[in-house]
Amino acid sequence: MSDYDEADGLRERLTKQGEDTLGKLAEDLMANPLVAGALQRAFDAREKAASAQEAALGALMLPSAADIERLTRRVRSVSQRLEGIEDGIDRLDERVAATATAAGLESRLEAIENHLAALTKELHGLHAALPTAAKSVSPRQERLKVSG
Repeated sequence: MSDYDEADGLRERLTKQGEDTLGKLAEDLMANPLVAGALQRAFDAREKAASAQEAALGALMLPSAADIERLTRRVRSVSQRLEGIEDGIDRLDERVAATATAAGLESRLEAIENHLAALTKELHGLHAALPTAAKSVSPRQERLKVSG
């Protein structure tokens, strides 16, 4: 066995022995009613101090750490919801763009408008060619009453 292996083995034994000793010491201290009572009183005092601090902050209209933590959680929740809404809007925008591009919506609308303009022109031509076609009268002349 090398010196390195012996040092590792010794280190492991010392570490285990130290951990066991600390564990036994902690158990002995907790078993002592005086130490256990002192710890309980310390924890009670800590709770009372935290409660007094929260009451003092409330009287000064300042937020406590718990208030800030609650607000932080709410802001995170709103942020996550907002990200979800943004993602949904992005997906919707992509779908609308894909639909408009794929269908050639602009070109189709332009073709329809051109076709309607040609039909309108043809109808005006047919109307003018009719023998019984009434001549168009200006709006001012329509209002005049002719007495006979």
